[in-house]
Amino acid sequence: MFEIKPIGPEAYRRQTRRSTLTILLVFAPLAMLLSGLAVLLFGEPGGDNFRWNLGGVIAGLLLTVLLVRRVFWTQPWMAAAVYGWQLKRSLMSVTNVMHHVQAGVAAGDPTAMKLLRFYHLGVTQMHQLDGNSSGLSQMVREIDAHQAAMVAQGLDPDQPRLDPAWLEAVKRHAAPRR
Repeated sequence: MFEIKPIGPEAYRRQTRRSTLTILLVFAPLAMLLSGLAVLLFGEPGGDNFRWNLGGVIAGLLLTVLLVRRVFWTQPWMAAAVYGWQLKRSLMSVTNVMHHVQAGVAAGDPTAMKLLRFYHLGVTQMHQLDGNSSGLSQMVREIDAHQAAMVAQGLDPDQPRLDPAWLEAVKRHAAPRR
């Protein structure tokens, strides 16, 4: 279950820049080292060693990805980047069933209403963290109208958690009946 957490846009961008730079500072030496090693071990003096250089860079990239996922992912300096990734993945899981969500909202389904509200809150935060106010301004009317509809239906508009069961329920509810 993913939960939207309060995080300042400036702090988020500063932390994600720092973690990106750290990962780059790991990748670049690894790629150069592995490329040089591949050429030294398998290359031909004065020959075309492009494939060995490329192989070393690809190996460096794969090793960096492995380090990020297995070692760096749990480090405190990666927290903002991990949160951003999880936020975007959660939003994508809602986007993937958005036609079901919209159909459920149109039918007044409380689960679909909550899911769309979570989506609106998440997209709002994502735009704020990324500094994309123009993308958010296009959605304000839709977000406000949906929030008012939730209040009118007696639903709590504070929906900071994505419950995976909501996704399944909305898909099941929208599935054609036989």
